[in-house]
Amino acid sequence: MRPNPARLWPSCLVAEPDRLVDWGPDGWPVAEGWGSVLEPFWRSAQGSGLAEFVHQRLAAGATVYPPQPLRALELTPLAEVRVVIIGQDPYHGPGQAQGLAFSVAPGIRVPPSLRNIYKELQRDLGLPTPPDGSLFRWAQQGVLLLNTSLTVEDANPGSHAGRGWDALTDAIVRKVEDTHRQVVYLLWGAHAQKKQALLGRSLQAGHVLCANHPSPLSATRGPVPFIGCGHFSAANRMLKDWGRRAIVW
Repeated sequence: MRPNPARLWPSCLVAEPDRLVDWGPDGWPVAEGWGSVLEPFWRSAQGSGLAEFVHQRLAAGATVYPPQPLRALELTPLAEVRVVIIGQDPYHGPGQAQGLAFSVAPGIRVPPSLRNIYKELQRDLGLPTPPDGSLFRWAQQGVLLLNTSLTVEDANPGSHAGRGWDALTDAIVRKVEDTHRQVVYLLWGAHAQKKQALLGRSLQAGHVLCANHPSPLSATRGPVPFIGCGHFSAANRMLKDWGRRAIVW
């Protein structure tokens, strides 16, 4: 039985701005366990530099997405992480970015990469195509949907890369790796696969699965096509072998 959307997605049903209104990490809710990663980062030179940069861009009139950059940490407590999926930038169109890698709000057209994710789910597990592009149901089952850069400007992909977010997302991945011995990492594309350097124990244990990015430009190409990778069933097999609940994809 699939989870009840009304129970699992309450925060996505509440109207909110479609963009970041102000820089205010103290007001961004996060679930239990992440404070020990976030607090040192905000006090660091990289955190201060990131804050100054985003403040300046907002003051200059830039439209910055998403409205809640730490949504992935709000929905998935550290203790409950079972799978990590790493993306790159938030979506850079109006109303798209939710603060979860690959996810868009109900009512927003499903982007091409997410369409290919759904295509592989159907091929791998025989699942019907979901009615919308929201992945809140995954996040609230312990799938950490983490982009490596957590803000972006309208119509300008990569515009906030190299400004400090990578240091924070590296620290988040390290925290998961240090906390859990039974987590599956799904790394799709060269950008996500750079995080392998942080995953020594999990790499050695075979808990890191890599494939091409689900973008139409790479999903069916070598060396490891995304379409046909079987990552969703493989992740669930590992979780079941460990006595952990499988994900209801």
